[in-house]
Amino acid sequence: METLIQMENIGTSVLRNISLDVKKGEIITLIGSSGSGKSSLLMLFNRLNDPDEGTITYRGKSLQNYQITYLRKSMGMVFQTSSLFDGTVRDNLAYGPKIFQEWEEQMGEELLKNVQLPISYLDRNVEELSGGEQQRVALARTLANRPEILLLDEVTSALDLRNIELIEEFLVSLVPTSVRAILMVTHDVNQARRLGDRTFFMEEGEVIEKGETQTLFDNPQTEQLQYFLKE
Repeated sequence: METLIQMENIGTSVLRNISLDVKKGEIITLIGSSGSGKSSLLMLFNRLNDPDEGTITYRGKSLQNYQITYLRKSMGMVFQTSSLFDGTVRDNLAYGPKIFQEWEEQMGEELLKNVQLPISYLDRNVEELSGGEQQRVALARTLANRPEILLLDEVTSALDLRNIELIEEFLVSLVPTSVRAILMVTHDVNQARRLGDRTFFMEEGEVIEKGETQTLFDNPQTEQLQYFLKE
């Protein structure tokens, strides 16, 4: 499989000696207890933070060689809270594409259909939406930029089971036709098992164990992961 991102020997004030790769067509899940460094790692991919040491390449080029706007368009990030702007759903969906002169009115309807929201929501104020609906709009807003990679930070942790199911089904449908890969931080081990092709287990800023998700969970090699899975 084609390698999209390569991290080698990454270090920050929080992370130590991280090496990993992201390949086309896969969903990678990052698991570990709170404070283990999962979100800090995720934010390196689109340069919300930069490492103190090590290298990160995207399609064979250093992240430093890309314009920030291009990089964040190519690697769209969605957070635990939807972080929508004030205004209508349409305003939010159009924001990114308008920066790049790529917005077309029919995109709004397509994006809402993708996340199973009524087209009539386009002109609704985002404050009128439920938490689950807001999170689906946040996903649609990120996808409006046509990212190659999705970076997801606990995107379902505050949602009810029905919205979790909807978003998980949607994410699986995206790869690799709409996006090339997904990196997903999750506190939910069962979610990682359901979605992850590969999983990285982190503790105290280090990747302790990694591998194919099913194998990792069925046969953990380290005491740390064995303990974590029993919690």
